[in-house]
Amino acid sequence: MNALELTLLYLLAAVLGVVVFRALKLPPMLGYLFVGVVIGPNALALAQNSTGIRHLAEFGVVFLMFVIGLEFSLAKLKSMRSYVLGLGLFQVLCTMAVAGLCWLAVSFWLPGVWELHWSGVLVLSSVMAMSSTAIVVKMLSERQELDTPYGQRIMGVLLFQDLAVIPLLVMVPALGSPPQELLTSLAEAGIKALVLLTVLLTIGPYVMRYWLRLVVLRKSDELFMLNLLLITLGLAWLTELAGLSMALGAFTAGILIAETPFKHRVETDIRPFHDVLLGLFFITIGMALDWKLVWERWLLVLVLLVLLVLLKVAITAALAKVLGAAPGVALRTGLYLAQAGEFGFVLLTLAQDQSLLPSNLLNPVLAAMVVSMLVAPIIINYSNTLVMKLVSSDWLLMSLQVTDIARKSIQVNQHIVICGFGRCGQNLARVLEREKIPYMALDLDPDRVRLANAAGHSVVYGDASRLQALMAAGVVRARAVVITYLDIAGSLKVLSHIKEHAPQTPAIVRTQDDFDLDKLRQAGATEVVPEAIEGSLMLASHALALVGVPMRRVIRIIQEQRETRYSLLRGYFHGADDDSVDEIHQERLLPITLTESSNAVGQAWAAIEPRMHQVRLVQWRRQHGALEEDTASALLQAGDVVVLSGTAEDLSVAEHELHRIHL
Repeated sequence: MNALELTLLYLLAAVLGVVVFRALKLPPMLGYLFVGVVIGPNALALAQNSTGIRHLAEFGVVFLMFVIGLEFSLAKLKSMRSYVLGLGLFQVLCTMAVAGLCWLAVSFWLPGVWELHWSGVLVLSSVMAMSSTAIVVKMLSERQELDTPYGQRIMGVLLFQDLAVIPLLVMVPALGSPPQELLTSLAEAGIKALVLLTVLLTIGPYVMRYWLRLVVLRKSDELFMLNLLLITLGLAWLTELAGLSMALGAFTAGILIAETPFKHRVETDIRPFHDVLLGLFFITIGMALDWKLVWERWLLVLVLLVLLVLLKVAITAALAKVLGAAPGVALRTGLYLAQAGEFGFVLLTLAQDQSLLPSNLLNPVLAAMVVSMLVAPIIINYSNTLVMKLVSSDWLLMSLQVTDIARKSIQVNQHIVICGFGRCGQNLARVLEREKIPYMALDLDPDRVRLANAAGHSVVYGDASRLQALMAAGVVRARAVVITYLDIAGSLKVLSHIKEHAPQTPAIVRTQDDFDLDKLRQAGATEVVPEAIEGSLMLASHALALVGVPMRRVIRIIQEQRETRYSLLRGYFHGADDDSVDEIHQERLLPITLTESSNAVGQAWAAIEPRMHQVRLVQWRRQHGALEEDTASALLQAGDVVVLSGTAEDLSVAEHELHRIHL
């Protein structure tokens, strides 16, 4: 198979794998792993794990470590230091210690089945201590649990695991040295890493900030991207030159750039390279998995899987409880961190390169890690049910929380329920207090709730996305519900509860822009307030007033836009900077000039509109520049410019239809 055929095979397999696993609502990385198993030498043998592919996969590891370093925040580390240096530190150390003892015990009692050198035990223990940042953070965010007591502890542990990878990346390559040189190699690698990281992290932020500012001033996207690649691969090369791993240099590059003002732009620009090369890395991991050996040793895989999950749940939950967490919070923390992680695959790859693990044990370990990541979303989704059944005090605590909400809202009637008491919710509460309108606010930040209560606000600790909390807050007898946070998934949960249990209560939802306007309305929102459009309305009102338009007319114009659900303002002309992954499906504007050959010329828009799919007419300007007011019955003419609004795909179809339409 030549290089082109191999590339096409990888691309086709990757696309199919990602599509299937996204349809199953599973992480794409699991799709890549599955694809690697299927096309690898141990299954269909469509592709061999060649040296060239392995080199490309190494770049995937480099970009994985770079992005993780980019997401690493010293400010976040400082704010969460009690969880990071408390629970996070003990979780990694205790998991490694207990797992190491288990591996040594198994090696002693089953010498023919499980034979490991102490260096292999150390590597496997390190692998076991890691959890999947990608899976856990995604699910915490989707479930609106980042600010919960267990969410903060989980983030603290994941943050420390990021830190723990630095010495592990230094240690694992050094373990491959001959026994007589091992201590020397470890000491040498440690000193090199300490000196290199000290220099980079001391001087690097200043140099990086100055250099990237110079690059940005050139106003060239190509130059900015080239510099990103140069910095990432340059530091990876520098650490490799020092006898350390490339991943360590890439991780350091990410940390340095994270401390500059250009972090978010870098995240957007580097994402395509990261995803493609990381996908290739996971495909090669899957290719290394011999499913025949796994099938033959399925009992060992099952034992490893159960050992991995139960041991991590028990250790993490016990440590969280000892460090002051409530039993329910402790158990949830353990359940969320029970799976293997991306760092584990990186460490396994390094260990395999140094021949630290016997090949007959690599496949069962790899299979157990993959399966643990597959079942992680299931464990997390059912974590609340498990905690309620296993921890009676958590059920009691939840009942007390709901009772507390109900006690505070029992005297309130015809009030406003505010979901989220951040800056927006607090401003709303002040306005309501001034008008003497009662309200009840729900928020998940205990410090914010405590301070707001001390100031006399009607705020309770509770999750607005939970039906029990909403009912306790009196949503059935409320005058309205206002969702002030910007999370669409959380807003949809609240709307579904209101639609089912209090359909008579109007709901107002705050959003960032107009992208999810229709989705929220279909879910039951009475009004949706997009910040971007409301901001433009305020700018327009001030501009009109300043140029002399009577205030009564200004108010009428603004009111008309709100009454027509911002019909004039929806969509905008996209530039090159707007075509990010998040904005590619957003509504945009497209001007189309009709020519003599356009078949729509001479037709009325009302007759054409049914064939325009999801596209709508925003503006119709005649050739001489005048706006056409009678858009229902006037006839289109050559030279007319029609401005259409819709997604990029729908606009492309509509443009084609507009030029070829026959009636």
